[in-house]
Amino acid sequence: MSSLFNSLSMSQLHTLVTILEIRNLSKAAIVLESSQSVLSRHLAQFREALNDPLMIRQGREYILTERAKEILEPLKQALAELERIRLPTTFSPATCERKFTLAASDYVAENMLPSLMADLAMVAPKVTIDYITWQANHFSWLSNGDVDLAISMLDDAPDDYHGRVIGEDIAVCCMRKDHPLHQLPMIDEAGYLAWSHIKITGGGDKDGFVDSYLKNKGLSRDIKLRVPFFSAALNVLCDSDHILTLPEHIARKWQRHAPVCIRPLSFIEHRFRYWVLWHGRNHHAPEQLWFRQFIYEHCLSSQSLSPSDSY
Repeated sequence: MSSLFNSLSMSQLHTLVTILEIRNLSKAAIVLESSQSVLSRHLAQFREALNDPLMIRQGREYILTERAKEILEPLKQALAELERIRLPTTFSPATCERKFTLAASDYVAENMLPSLMADLAMVAPKVTIDYITWQANHFSWLSNGDVDLAISMLDDAPDDYHGRVIGEDIAVCCMRKDHPLHQLPMIDEAGYLAWSHIKITGGGDKDGFVDSYLKNKGLSRDIKLRVPFFSAALNVLCDSDHILTLPEHIARKWQRHAPVCIRPLSFIEHRFRYWVLWHGRNHHAPEQLWFRQFIYEHCLSSQSLSPSDSY
């Protein structure tokens, strides 16, 4: 490691973490409210400071080097600790009495709220949570103050918004365990369109990329049910011939507890990014700094975004 690393500021380290998490300079520039050319210069500086290329192109994407993988989590943890230190000493979660509005899906609520509320009772007993179902692209809820924080899937954080990437995932096709498609190792376009579909509308956009792909080819799928709740979609899925497109880690968890199976899609690739998202209007507010760190840590601890189960 070069001595240049010692001169990197906290802001520069935050930029480095964002670049390594997103692995795309143009998208990272949007999140950081910067430009691709500026981030390109930063990346060159980081590479020199760490004596490592950090990211290497593979096809259309960039992959992290082993060195980059090694430093990413320690850097994130160090920055989180420094962010806590920066909180004004006058702010105390133990005495905070405000209400925070959190928006996400019913799946996030089911998997995160029990532990979150238990911890909240210990560290901030006077804080209350108003939990609502997030709707894809309803960013105005954040900008007008109706929502303090959102947990969602999206490709990029829009202008004037900030976010932290929780993890990544891929899309798979889910169906009841004895569905005719379960005999196939992968689902091709013809097989995908041959069956009717369920669409989950609550939370982030989980399958809009499929409809965009089909529209460009002059095709469409038969959506028989649109429902905002994961739990309702699962119940219908188990008792029907419908199929459902959703993130792999959710489908794998369902597979462990319900009579469903999952198969990869052979005709299209899509990678999800999970974000904790907020608006620039409350970026520096002490109570908001605490609240989003509290939520971010629970997001990381409550669900795995890198499932290892086999198909």
